[in-house]
Amino acid sequence: MTEADQDQLIDDHFLFDKPVSPLLTASKMDRDWPDARGIWHNDVKNFLVWVNEEDHSRVISMQNNGNMKEVFTRFCNGLNKVEEAIKSAGKEFMWNEHLGFILTCPSNLGTGIRAGVHIKIPKLCEEPRFNDILLALRLQKRGAGGVDTEATGGLFDISNLDRLGFSEVELVQQVVDGVKLLIEMEKRMEKGESIDDLLPANYKSNKIQEVQLHNAAWRAESTSSGFPDLSKHNNWMAKIITEEIYNNLKDKVTKYGVTLDKCIQTGVDNPGHPFIMTVGMVAGDEDSYTDFAELFDPVIDGRHNGYGKDAKHVTDLDSTKLTNAVFDEDFVLSSRVRTGRCIRGLRLPPSNNIAERREVERILLNALNTLDGPLKGKYYGLYSMTDAEQDKLIEEHLMFDKPVSPLLIASGMARDWPDARGIYHNDAKTFVVWVNEEDHSRIISMQKGGNMKEVFDRFCEGLTKVETAVKKAGKEFMWNEHLGYVLTCPSNLGTGLRGGVHVKLPKLSAHEKFGEVLLALRLQKRGTGGVDTAATDGTFDISNLDRLGSSEVAQVQCVVDGVQHLVKMEKALMAGESVDEMIAQAMSGDVKPKEQNGEAKEEPKESEAKAEEPAAESKTAEESQPAAAEEPKTETAAATEEADAPAAAAEEKPAEES
Repeated sequence: MTEADQDQLIDDHFLFDKPVSPLLTASKMDRDWPDARGIWHNDVKNFLVWVNEEDHSRVISMQNNGNMKEVFTRFCNGLNKVEEAIKSAGKEFMWNEHLGFILTCPSNLGTGIRAGVHIKIPKLCEEPRFNDILLALRLQKRGAGGVDTEATGGLFDISNLDRLGFSEVELVQQVVDGVKLLIEMEKRMEKGESIDDLLPANYKSNKIQEVQLHNAAWRAESTSSGFPDLSKHNNWMAKIITEEIYNNLKDKVTKYGVTLDKCIQTGVDNPGHPFIMTVGMVAGDEDSYTDFAELFDPVIDGRHNGYGKDAKHVTDLDSTKLTNAVFDEDFVLSSRVRTGRCIRGLRLPPSNNIAERREVERILLNALNTLDGPLKGKYYGLYSMTDAEQDKLIEEHLMFDKPVSPLLIASGMARDWPDARGIYHNDAKTFVVWVNEEDHSRIISMQKGGNMKEVFDRFCEGLTKVETAVKKAGKEFMWNEHLGYVLTCPSNLGTGLRGGVHVKLPKLSAHEKFGEVLLALRLQKRGTGGVDTAATDGTFDISNLDRLGSSEVAQVQCVVDGVQHLVKMEKALMAGESVDEMIAQAMSGDVKPKEQNGEAKEEPKESEAKAEEPAAESKTAEESQPAAAEEPKTETAAATEEADAPAAAAEEKPAEES
């Protein structure tokens, strides 16, 4: 529609908006908005049809004044003619003799009719029995502004409470008779007279019960295309998908019931930022990556700066290989490493159900309970934790919140919250595991100061022990030689690792080459408050840019070498010295201290040898050879400092990429 059309419809109060209510968004009413939604009205604007709002259609007759006879006559004539035209096209409305007309919400079954009037009853609405009178008349009230609005000046929207088991004529007559009685009561009260003799014979209390139902994925037979309009989108999915790819994959269903539509929904509903290339899709289960490989493979290749479908990933959790990993604590304030792990045979958070989520919690809790020594700790379930425990975890920045981002909600991450979600931490609060957040688990090692060696040692030890316990229970983490560890968001495939430090670089960050240096070092920056935050006082959260095609050791070593070089440059600038030579070193990838060069370069060579495939060798070489790539948005990490609070709370954000 044109802007003029939209402005006119708004002025006429005809335009319906994109749903924002959690009740509607959780029901998925807002998917693919505004595709195939629209409004039709006659010339005098007293007969309207809404298309694809909360039902396939909403048919409305209305006018100013109290002539319900005219309104209902027009309603019946128009509705009959629409239905006749639908039948002449070989289609029909959903209807059966038990439920009447079938609509989305059980509350609307039967007639689906809502006959209402705006009525002024300022005296009657103050009567203590007002609500019970309405119930006895089988009427309901709300403010004239619509659902969830309060009445002002005694002006109410009064309509029928029932839909099912009565005819349309009966329900409208019920409104007519009830409203006339309310007006008579209002007139009595204006005169100061009693209304006791006017009370309905069936005056009593009633209770209405709401029920939530979940439907399995199903695709209707249709001659219309289901290919989404992605012309205004900026994400990898939208960039790569074509109608041919969509049609090839749209009818496929993984063995666990995941569809392509489920995987791309977040990218369809969230166009993204014009200058930030997000991923635009998530996996609903492990098989999504193979069954929908025609789309996932090129998305992964693009997001990970070149990773062919035949490439092999490298896994290495031998922390003894990490070198030169203690930073100058005058500059580095905190250090941390995190990753994700998901359990094979259970669907991923965008698609799993309550039972699967509880099974994940059971398996991980049993594994975590085997940890001993410095890793020994306690698990806190979000659903069952006490107020005191919750306050303490919030104060210590260890607790993750219910997702509120449209990216996460569209992916289905917030369903059934907080059931089977929880947090484990050791006694020293330096080893943390999040359960059923955006992956089955997030494993985090962290501490104040610059000793990345200790952080990575603890990370590798804890992660290995958890995986060993999971295997002893007959389960295993999702992993394959092509994608490494399989996680929900394609941005986290491979190691799923984010090794980061909070580092003070006020001089260097003001240098015009700062961004280029980071990119050459395969590092990324953000503020210490987490994703989308700005740095304050020149303090940044610096972490690895790559996840896939190189090992855990290589990626943390990349952070270590890069941050050591950045600190060296910062010190030079503080002393008033030139950093041109150090910039050139960064651009060439030769930033490892000379005494470390021989030893430190062994690990990438070993990784290349393991990879064997040329594509994997090329990707591993990115650890030492800078490659031009757009710096993507990434997830946040947990941290211990107070300034890191939002970062810890926002660890949930792969969907900032998703």
